Amino acid sequence: TKAEQTAIATALNDADALITALENLIVKKKAIKQGAMQELLKPNEHGVLKKLGEVAPLQRGFDLPTSYLTKGYYPVVYSNGIVNHHNKYKIKGPGVVTGRSGTIGKVTYVADDYWPHNTSLWVTNFKGNAPKFIYYLFSQIKFEQFASGSGVPTLNRNDVHEFEVSIPSYDIQIEVAQILSDMDAEIESLKSKLKKQKLIK
Repeated sequence: TKAEQTAIATALNDADALITALENLIVKKKAIKQGAMQELLKPNEHGVLKKLGEVAPLQRGFDLPTSYLTKGYYPVVYSNGIVNHHNKYKIKGPGVVTGRSGTIGKVTYVADDYWPHNTSLWVTNFKGNAPKFIYYLFSQIKFEQFASGSGVPTLNRNDVHEFEVSIPSYDIQIEVAQILSDMDAEIESLKSKLKKQKLIK
């Protein structure tokens, strides 16, 4: 009946409105986080300028052909993030990994032991810095500027190692990482709500 049609349309319109509101809120929260990152990670009087190679040196990951991949617990981090899980790991976590070949600019934080793929570069030594802070710092660096090659872009780690960054004390690093982690958690919570609302609709 027309009354039923109206009730159904109203219910679905309400669902659409809620989905749109969540989508807009996520966009807003991401923009706020980006602004916070720029503010918290910019050079200031609390930081010391250092070359990235002195702060968090990078090394090429390890070969793992698909035929050798055995499903397991440990994340395999490729240039574009965690794509597979393997039954063995190469590096003890936590870790920070970025793309070396193909996808340049994607930065991945890994809390547990992991396998950095040979399409990636991984931090070999945090030099006493907070890993989560290094992750956010790397996320702010435009690694694309160091890419070479016209076909498949490749990141030159030697150029990256010469890049200067502002490094605050360890205590400040922890505070900055906590603030940004809380923002990430809020965004992920909203994304989960959005997914749920879409399923309900």
